[in-house]
Amino acid sequence: MRLKLNTKIILGFSLALSVLLLTSLGAYKSIQQLSFYTREVQHTNQVLRYTSDLRLRIRDAQMSVRGFLLIGDNNYLLAFRDGFQAVRVDLDSLQELTRDNPEQQSRLDTLRRLVGQEKSFLRQWTVLPPSPEAARDLVIADQNNLNQLNTLLVRLRTSEEDLLRNRMQYQDFYQNTTPFAIIVAAVLAIMIVLWLFLKISRELKANQLLQEELTRVNEDTTRRIDIIEELAERVVQGDYTVKIRSEEQQDSLGNLATSLNRMTQTLEENFTTLKNRNKELDQFAYVAAHDLKAPLRGVTTVLKWIEDELASEISQQMRQYLDMMKGRLSRLEDLINGLLAYARAGRADQAEVQVNVDQLVSEVTEMVVPAGFQVLRPDPLPSFLTDRLSLEQVFTNLIGNAVKYHHQPTGTITIGCRDVGRCYEFRVQDDGPGIAPEYHDKIFLIFQTLRDRHTAESTGIGLSIVKKIIDEQKGTIHVESAVGQGATFVFTWPK
Repeated sequence: MRLKLNTKIILGFSLALSVLLLTSLGAYKSIQQLSFYTREVQHTNQVLRYTSDLRLRIRDAQMSVRGFLLIGDNNYLLAFRDGFQAVRVDLDSLQELTRDNPEQQSRLDTLRRLVGQEKSFLRQWTVLPPSPEAARDLVIADQNNLNQLNTLLVRLRTSEEDLLRNRMQYQDFYQNTTPFAIIVAAVLAIMIVLWLFLKISRELKANQLLQEELTRVNEDTTRRIDIIEELAERVVQGDYTVKIRSEEQQDSLGNLATSLNRMTQTLEENFTTLKNRNKELDQFAYVAAHDLKAPLRGVTTVLKWIEDELASEISQQMRQYLDMMKGRLSRLEDLINGLLAYARAGRADQAEVQVNVDQLVSEVTEMVVPAGFQVLRPDPLPSFLTDRLSLEQVFTNLIGNAVKYHHQPTGTITIGCRDVGRCYEFRVQDDGPGIAPEYHDKIFLIFQTLRDRHTAESTGIGLSIVKKIIDEQKGTIHVESAVGQGATFVFTWPK
């Protein structure tokens, strides 16, 4: 069974989204592992640094006591006390850093005990009279304690160096595989997008050929109608001997009434087919936009499931990513809705009715203007026969934009009007931030906005809809503005 173009687009984008999701998850996992082992390497380096500091501080503490015994300067004793206070801080830091390693914790307990013994031992020498002989005896007597401390510190350091080598191997592995995973995801995304582009291009080309074929059939049918009209006219005039000379014409003859009826029926079917095909092509924007909403809602639902079912497991960083995805999905939905509104603008033939513009502006003001803004109408607004719905949509967009893009919570909007002959010229003026002259033409183009692209409410379609409606009415629109001086949108509307 041959799938429709819309179905192919949906299936293609669903496949693309699935592949991108899987590759993105792989890349994310690789990045997480790289981050984990990077932290582990930093953690091990901290342990090694504290171990080296601890060894130096114990050695400095002994040298301080020895300096006191050699020179008799009490400042050395202050350095001795400060050194062991720093040793205690280093031990506490090492205890905290290695709390997940029972073997190292055991060594630290032993080290803490030996440090206490060393401190007690050295304190005994601080009360002796200073002399070179006492300093020499201290070095000899303390040799065994220092050897034990050094041996234990070496074991502690060797264990951490083994851990460091192992963790650096994992870090190097994920450091090399993470860029590869990201590149694979990007290449797959590009290949899928190109594949979708080729498929859609082929389908559109096939539709174009079909349109050309329908045009050819239409031309051929018109020619046949001319032949039949000539034949019918001559029959009406009583020329029953008339013959269709060409072979093609003889193929359409038999019983004249039956042939005419069959031809009429054929023409009706052909024109109906042509009309339906043109209608399908004309409404492609509607179908595409509506069908795009289905996967969009699906992705939104999946995000909600993730937040609901994994609420306790999602990290703060991941939650920020989910919020960013929801913002992008919201903006995409606004763009689709804006496309639908743009495609509908000016399509339906609305009956012309008597419109009181003053009353219409009052109704629009109640709908879109908040309490902090005031709408002034210094000029009398006319009442005339026109398309009310289209004029209301123009005022709604312009007044709504004056409020939406105002830089203050309060402001003034002024609606003016003057008769310029065959048209009325309306002015919608605000006291907002204004628009730089270089953007005066850009703002009327579809998807063009002066706001940040990540601002969900700024789709860049509103003014495009206004311009499309006014163009359908054979009117004109332009903006008069400068930065910091507000903006005035001036448009003409035929009477």
